[in-house]
Amino acid sequence: MLIRVDTGSAVPLSEQVATAVRRALADGALHPGDRLPAAREVARLLEVNVHTVLRGYQQLRDEGLIDLRRGRGAVVIAVPAQARLREAAIQLVEAAREAGFSESRAVALLRGCWAEDS
Repeated sequence: MLIRVDTGSAVPLSEQVATAVRRALADGALHPGDRLPAAREVARLLEVNVHTVLRGYQQLRDEGLIDLRRGRGAVVIAVPAQARLREAAIQLVEAAREAGFSESRAVALLRGCWAEDS
């Protein structure tokens, strides 16, 4: 699995790490049971602080995508469909923000689409 970050981006590096893992899940490059690279190794390769990588991993843990245990590393626990849906939701939020939508307006749009397909 390849993790890349753009140090010039306004997106926090930890979020970029989490996004790279989400994409790998969504693309099928990672599956439940797979181990993520050690945070220290990722930090060394990306030339970032290990706590930056750990924050990204902790975010994935909080989302229910990985199990993170000190000394044991990070293991994928979510199904790829959940990761794909989360990635699509993130893209929807970004697009809504770029279009100037408020949170309530974006949610109303989603609810309308959900109702139309029912």
